[in-house]
Amino acid sequence: MAKQQKLNTKQIEAVSVREFFDSFKESLQMDLVAGEKGLDKTIRERSLNRPALALTGFFKFFAAKRIQLFGAGEMAFLRDQNEKEETRVMTAILERNVPCIIVSRNLAPSKTLKALANKYKTPLIRSSLKSKTFTTDATILLEEKFAPRTHIHGTLVDVKGIGTLICGESGVGKSECALALIERGHSLVADDLTYIKRLSDRGLMGSCSELSRGYMECRGLGIINIAELFGVRSVRLEKRIDLVINFKIWSSGMNEERTGLEETHMEVLGIKVPTVEIPVRPGRDMARLVEVASMVQALKIMGHDSAAKFNERLIAHMTK
Repeated sequence: MAKQQKLNTKQIEAVSVREFFDSFKESLQMDLVAGEKGLDKTIRERSLNRPALALTGFFKFFAAKRIQLFGAGEMAFLRDQNEKEETRVMTAILERNVPCIIVSRNLAPSKTLKALANKYKTPLIRSSLKSKTFTTDATILLEEKFAPRTHIHGTLVDVKGIGTLICGESGVGKSECALALIERGHSLVADDLTYIKRLSDRGLMGSCSELSRGYMECRGLGIINIAELFGVRSVRLEKRIDLVINFKIWSSGMNEERTGLEETHMEVLGIKVPTVEIPVRPGRDMARLVEVASMVQALKIMGHDSAAKFNERLIAHMTK
């Protein structure tokens, strides 16, 4: 059974070439060669295109919305053309309003290519990376840029490698529970407000804003610095979300899970995350319960379901 929650989802439809260049200039070892006036052009697809067929004049299925990557083969082809032919070939590509051209292996673009890039206001960028390496790294970085995003009011903690998102009403004790977990050696990712993005099939990644990273609000104490109190290992930049724990104030007669056989989920950005509901009442060690719930989820990920195994043993005993 999936537990639905209304979330404000932000879908990234396009990324400017300027943002791409400024964000990944160092990691992708890029330098702008020409076409600076076109940096505000937009990249609308997260994949790269090798325009080998386009250079020969075949433009059917040409992916004009993608970054165009010129490797050793494409650059060698252009070098074999005279100036007139190179102008004709590249004009046909640039007239289709491609977002930008990347030249790999630190190969030097010709004067003709630079002039055309400036004329059509198309950024011409050179990278020292090999084509295969640039394609792999840039695709991963673009996946992150285009990832759908949302945010949830909850505290995200790394408990023995399991990303555990603690949710519940304001004042229910989420931060106090997270503080007890951190004291036991676990790590804080985000307090109170968790930003989430979906990275393809790798699941949901949670993080916090740079402003609040490493800080926590505890009622009665105020704002505390987790890294200064417990060390840098007590803070993580981001973590995959594996489990959602919902704190609910206990009331007489409420329905409480007793066996663990019924699985519930919360759907976030199209991905179902296992959910556990824990009633909050005086005297309960909530941090210990969250810790155990996270370890139980770790066992399930490895294929060990204690509740299911006990149920099988019980049925077998009753059959005998």
